[in-house]
Amino acid sequence: MTLQSRLRDVENRLEQACQRSGRQRDNIQIIAVTKYVSVNTAEAAVNAGMTHIGENRWPNAKAKWEKLKGQAVFHYIGSLQTNKVKDVVGKFDYIHSLDRLSLAEAIHNRAQLLDIQVACFLQVNVSGEQSKQGLSPEQAEVFIRQLQAYDRIRPIGLMTMAPFESRPEDTRPIFRKLRELRDELNKLEILGEPLTELSMGMSNDFEVAVEEGATHVRLGTVLVGKEEIEEG
Repeated sequence: MTLQSRLRDVENRLEQACQRSGRQRDNIQIIAVTKYVSVNTAEAAVNAGMTHIGENRWPNAKAKWEKLKGQAVFHYIGSLQTNKVKDVVGKFDYIHSLDRLSLAEAIHNRAQLLDIQVACFLQVNVSGEQSKQGLSPEQAEVFIRQLQAYDRIRPIGLMTMAPFESRPEDTRPIFRKLRELRDELNKLEILGEPLTELSMGMSNDFEVAVEEGATHVRLGTVLVGKEEIEEG
């Protein structure tokens, strides 16, 4: 399948998920996860209209960012080490993996140096899997209260990764719990602005995520494919 045909297929599936759940397609942002494809394929994706790009490691993203900066919106979707913050803040428009105070402090300090504010999703490990990063749902309220000390960070929503399931429907409770957690946090009115975004759903389960309220879906193989590329 070509990039255009994949995009048409994804759009059709998104539209159907929106119809089933009474949502508007305009409220959902596709992030093309390009970590497994070349710079040329990433550029072709952007030219095809996939202007939001997701990467999870700066060494692999560097060449794509240099080629596509100004043409694409970059999302950092991987676990972020504090010593890599200097490479990410100022280049990526969104960070989807804020999950600890040491990282918040590093992002804040770098953003202060650059005189910018960074839009961040709080990563929540809803499934409780030990292999996954993120706050537990029970930690989220305290963490948000602590973030008030870092005015260079703008929390905009929550992110989670569901377990890979052979039946995508089995991921529904994970996505529903993230949406409910966001709504519960907003009722507390801790932040000046409510959390509006939900980054959840990948190639295997994005339709279920959309039905449960996803505003950002992170799509790799189903959208841009997968290539054998040399890692940086």
